[in-house]
Parts: sequence; structure tokens; C-alpha cells
Amino acid sequence: MNAKLHTVTKYPEALIHPIFSYIQEAAERLELETFAIGGFVRDFFLERHEAKDIDIVCVGSGIDLALEVSKLLPHNPKVQVFKNYGTAMLRAYDLEIEFVGARKESYAQDSRNPSVSKGSLEDDQNRRDFTINALALQLNKNNFGALLDPFQGLQDLKKKIIRTPLNPDITYSDDPLRMLRAIRFATQLNFKIEDSSLQAITKNHTRIKIISKERIVDELHKILSAEKPSIGFTLLHQTKLLQLILPELTDLQGIDEKEGQTHKDNFWHTLEVVDNIAPHTQNVWLRWSALLHDIGKAPTKKFHKKNGWTFHGHEFVGAKMVFQLFKRLKMPLNDKMKYVQKLVLMSSRPIAIVDQAVTDSAVRRLVFDAGEDLEDLMTLCEADITTKNPKRFKKYHNNFKIVRQKIKEVEERDHVRNFQPPVSGEEIMRTFALKPSREIGIIKSAIKEAILDGEIPNEYEAARDFMIKKGEKLGLKKVSNQNE
Repeated sequence: MNAKLHTVTKYPEALIHPIFSYIQEAAERLELETFAIGGFVRDFFLERHEAKDIDIVCVGSGIDLALEVSKLLPHNPKVQVFKNYGTAMLRAYDLEIEFVGARKESYAQDSRNPSVSKGSLEDDQNRRDFTINALALQLNKNNFGALLDPFQGLQDLKKKIIRTPLNPDITYSDDPLRMLRAIRFATQLNFKIEDSSLQAITKNHTRIKIISKERIVDELHKILSAEKPSIGFTLLHQTKLLQLILPELTDLQGIDEKEGQTHKDNFWHTLEVVDNIAPHTQNVWLRWSALLHDIGKAPTKKFHKKNGWTFHGHEFVGAKMVFQLFKRLKMPLNDKMKYVQKLVLMSSRPIAIVDQAVTDSAVRRLVFDAGEDLEDLMTLCEADITTKNPKRFKKYHNNFKIVRQKIKEVEERDHVRNFQPPVSGEEIMRTFALKPSREIGIIKSAIKEAILDGEIPNEYEAARDFMIKKGEKLGLKKVSNQNE
């Protein structure tokens, strides 16, 4: 065993999980220098003990090591082999363990997929993205738990610094996804990206164009899911990456002034909203709704001498922009996208019903239109309060208490949140001896509108009487002997 130890400090307590005894035995049988490396080691030193995956590197064949470990484990778990990458993966103890042989990498200008050749542990640590991810713990018996830390990654963990093992300009140019990973780690861990790294990211920001949209979105999800997402989006903006990835957001930046009248900077306001909503939800799509709720303001911004700056219809325009944004980033164009569209479209609705003069009908329509997403909509609207004036802040939150009380009263009385028509289409057809036709839709829609407008209660008998009257107005004749 000739691995060069850069420190004699050992941390066997990091390796108490039973999986490591199996890996150690397999490594001894195959006479392979073997190490735990990357996120598992990093998280041990950060005292984040919820590992779901472990990366194992050996000087030799990672595939052979994985197969040997599988033979030793109870039930001999299946090994997934990826020959093209020289890697293998197996699942045991609710963990995903990935095995790879130590390697060197070289990159072509137009791809983040490297050419790979066998190498030493030092070569493998050199290719790692950050010093904090290059930490390795030896698994062989004679140096079990020994820390190999050639780039002072442990010091960087203590100082809370994101730094690349080698020249950051080369590191980020070779694999531009690392730029997003640096920002993501800085956001998740609340670390600082070293100045030379930050400058290299800015210098190489256009290289992000060779990264697949799916990879980019995966990193955006992780940034959005952090405790304080604004850290990441500020860094994305500072390094010019955001302009390439989400120009709809950067278009919101800036304050215009005409005739002494200004408006707030909607970009920085948006980041505050996302931070405000973060403590209240782990739903990444609700956080996306907060991030995109004002994107319609850039294209709808107008100045009027009488009213000053306006953004009329920005919710409607923003909802349409959500579709284009999701499509461009290859995000799901399914119920997730429709959910974000809906919340963007309705983001200004709740505050409109604060006025005491607002009718129950308006409240019913809000409840009906929001449906099961009403609570999420209210959470978004409350997060949208970013005023620094304590009196205004208190006033706006009190207004939402009024809204919530109105909603509660209407909900208890009218039950329209998950509205189902009291009279079905089948009953309309039986009552008037109709075949499928547009009249059925007209009657059903009229019943719904009558309930929402408060003309009739949300009850079967009232709805049936209304149905008969509406049918007669349409020239339909009721068939006799319907179960009355």
C-alpha cells in the first residue's frame, strides 16, 4: 500500500457503518488501495450524518471491487456496471455505493465528457471539483480511517470556502457544470466562493451553453430548495450566469424614473419573496412560483402621467411566460407547470378581497378558482410582502388575516373549494330527454355561476329548480315522472 499520506490523522469513527467492513475485506482480497471520497467524507466533517450515497475510489478496477463486495454482502445485491465510464454501483443498507477506479481526465472544448485514463489517487483528487470534495479516507486495514487531504480541504471546510483543487479557470472551462455546483454548494452550506474561483466563473460563464438543460435545472432545483435561495441567485446574477439561464429574472432588475416617479426593483424584490417563502414550504414548485410570480412585469411596464408606473396584466402575461420558460429549460410541461402558471396568474387576487365592500361572490370565486391550491396561494401572497416599513408590514399582514377570515366564513357556508355541481350532466340529460349537446354545458355552467354569485345555495334542491327554469328558458321541455 503506497498511497502518499498527506496527514497521519485518522478518523475511523467516520467509517463505523457495516458496509465499510465488507469494502475493506474485498479491497484486501484484491490487493487494491481503496478510499471513501467526496460528499460522504465532506459531510462527516460537517456533521451532516444523513448519507444516502457513498463514493468509493480504488487504484485499479472499481468494477472488480464492486463485484467482490457484492459477493461478500448478504443477498449478493445486483451490481450495475457502466463499462464506458469504468464505474459500478450497488445498493445495500438503503445506500447507493458507487465504485470507480482512480483516473486522470482530459477535456475537449465542446464537451464536459472527459477522456479518461487510469491514474493514481492523487490524479483522482486532482480531477475533483472542489477541495472539500477531494477529501479521502483510506479503507485498507493498515491505514484504516487515514485522511488524505492534499489540498487542505479540511481547512476550507473550517473557513467555509469553496475552492478548486487546481487552476479554477481550467476547472470551470473543462466542466462548466462545476460553476453551478460551486454556487449550489455556497448556497446550501452558506460558504463563500474564493475570489479567484468567482472571477473564473464570471470569465467562463458562456461555457454554460454546452451543459444540458436537464443538468442546469437539477442544480436550480437544489439552489431553490436551500434555506436561503437568494444566496445562489445573487451569485448566479453576479457571475452573469443568470442572464443566460433565466433572462426573465434579470430583465426585472433596475429602477426607472420619470417625472420624479419610480418603482421598486422587482428583481431584488423577487429574491426577497423566495427567501420569505422558504421557511414555510419544501414544495420546490411553490418556490418556483415565488421566483416567477413577477416575471410579467418587465414586458408590461408602462408610465402614465396620471398613474405613474403600472404593470397592468402582468399576472396574465407572466403565466404565459411560465410555459415558454419551462419549455426552453426542458422542464415538465405537465401538472407541475400548470400549478406554477396558476399561482402566477392568481398572485394578486387575494389582496383584492380585503376591501370590506367586496362581496361574498368575489370570495367564492377566489376559493373556487384556487381550489386545492388556495393555501399555497395565500402562502405566496404573504411572502410577497417585502416592505421595510413596520407599520405597512403589520397592516398588510393584518389585511391577509381579514382575507383568511372571509375565506373561512364562505368556505364553511358554501363549500366551493372542491366544487362539484349538485346536479350532474346525466341528470340534466334525463330531465330533458337530451343526448350529449351544448345545452348540457350551458345549464351546468349557469348552475355554477348562480352558486358562485350567491343566487342559489350550493344545495341539490335549489340547483335542480334552477336547472329546470334554465332549461325552459332554452326552450327545453321537462320529461314527466322524474323522481321528484
